[in-house]
Amino acid sequence: MTLTEIIFILSGACAILVFGGKLASLAVMLVPKLFCPLPDDFFTSLGKWAVFFCISCLSLQLSKQGMGVIIISRNREKLDSAARKIELMTGGKVKVIVADFTKDDIYTDIKTVVEGLDIGMLVNNVGILPSQIPCKLLETSDLEERIFDIINCNVKAMVKMCRIVLPGMQQRGRGVILNVSSGIAKIPCPIYTLYAASKVFVERFSQALQAEYKSKGIIIQTVAPFGVSTSMTGHQKPDMVTFTPEEFAYGSLKYLKAGDQTYGSITHTLLGGIVQSIPTWVLRSEVFQQNFKNYVKDRVRR
Repeated sequence: MTLTEIIFILSGACAILVFGGKLASLAVMLVPKLFCPLPDDFFTSLGKWAVFFCISCLSLQLSKQGMGVIIISRNREKLDSAARKIELMTGGKVKVIVADFTKDDIYTDIKTVVEGLDIGMLVNNVGILPSQIPCKLLETSDLEERIFDIINCNVKAMVKMCRIVLPGMQQRGRGVILNVSSGIAKIPCPIYTLYAASKVFVERFSQALQAEYKSKGIIIQTVAPFGVSTSMTGHQKPDMVTFTPEEFAYGSLKYLKAGDQTYGSITHTLLGGIVQSIPTWVLRSEVFQQNFKNYVKDRVRR
């Protein structure tokens, strides 16, 4: 057998392995109950409490599963309203913590509330955009302030909260940390530069942390959605690729045993494959950037 034949055979084998891996991943996303089923008592077996940044429909889902929930946000009125709603609908326990994650001096109060509790799940789902309409870095209004806010809210908050809850999870040998990234972290993303870079940090930090603590019985997973209709995205109208928060929250929980990184839905998995196939030179072109900006602006307007 010649060297050329060996190279062709090895290249073909590698291609088959890569393609087979992608098909296997797609199968898992299509039928999570078959490939990565969650026992009925999965969430309650993690611990007695779940912690959420922001007021999230995930907190309602976990309360329905039998966990007490701790919700953290900067708006006391909305927190109290959400707590009453969860208590009325599920009868579960709810604690609220008022905190603005763009600030530095909030973690002592958070630690005081959660210390000693049996925290089974942490969902780091807070995040902000530098501006609702994407733009080049130097075109961002109040750029210095936005840099500070993005790092504090999208990066530091996740790391600090992991620091607070991870010791207890390690001691008990169980727990889930779900860190919310973004689909645009998968590619170089001009006009979303600050936001995308902060979400790349979320992914790399989470993957490394999972490698460190998987043997302790802790699941640390990144979920990277594309379109979810929230206040951050201007409450865009839900469609085939833009989910309501409730739809995405319910769907993403199915994939907690599907690996250290998912898109949270089959639709966003397929979209991720399409996005990652776009040549880098296209993303870097002025034409693409302007058209993408106009597309987002139009969706927000509508």
